[in-house]
Amino acid sequence: MTAGSLFAGIGGLDLGLERAGHTVRWQVEANPYCQRILAKHWPHVPCYPDVTQLTGTELAPVDLICGGFPCQPVSHAGLQKGTDDDRWLWPHFARLLGVLRPRYVLLENVPGLLTANGGHAFGEVIGDLADLGYNCEWSVLSAADVGAPHLRKRVFLIANLPDADDQRLEGYGREYELGKTSSEKSSAGSCQRAGNRFFDAPIGGATLADADDQSQSGGSLYAGAGASLSEFASSHQWWESEPDVGRVAHGVPHRVDRLKALGNAVVPQVAEWLGRRLTDHETTRPR
Repeated sequence: MTAGSLFAGIGGLDLGLERAGHTVRWQVEANPYCQRILAKHWPHVPCYPDVTQLTGTELAPVDLICGGFPCQPVSHAGLQKGTDDDRWLWPHFARLLGVLRPRYVLLENVPGLLTANGGHAFGEVIGDLADLGYNCEWSVLSAADVGAPHLRKRVFLIANLPDADDQRLEGYGREYELGKTSSEKSSAGSCQRAGNRFFDAPIGGATLADADDQSQSGGSLYAGAGASLSEFASSHQWWESEPDVGRVAHGVPHRVDRLKALGNAVVPQVAEWLGRRLTDHETTRPR
């Protein structure tokens, strides 16, 4: 499957999807430091700097568009102004989905997305997806679910467009209407809470790592598309104890940039698990 990455950051979703066998065809990222990281690891993948200036027609069609649009408007660490925040960039994500019509969408954000604006921010997201014809499911997954020694809980949402091939032919290049109010959007009719396709395997079971030891031992290859996150985690030897890194490190270049980028980053192992489930769905769906 081919993928495009909006709000790519340092490529956590991209790396996870690549591990699952997907091919990243383009990326969009505004931060200069993150752009340099992307250029280092994906030197042949075009990177566009400003999502607000893209029409979508300059982006190659892909099977999947992924992205974690800025979390500051909905984070519990902020004011949770949500849709009233100038940094609320979801409408540009929806606009580009309306142009490119990918079969799948993978979204990531902080759990505050579910509660910002009294739930209306998340309602806008799933309402837009429903308006665009997508079915969607979502769940909160954490880094600990794949054996990491920290939580880093995130909302992951997967949406699919059942008749994507027909809609691409009919709608490619169509601008999705921005500026509609919540009452003007359709209800989330075709969207559903985590159902029986992408999040149906049992989640959790992994424990927080022992800080003085490795959190996982043994295992070899990926445990299979139907594996739970804990089974998936135990089939790898990813996580070692975290090093003793001081809060101040004199002489380390781009220290603040690195910490900010890592703080915003997605754990690739969660993206890989989801990517493998998407691949399984794609290979088994009726043609």
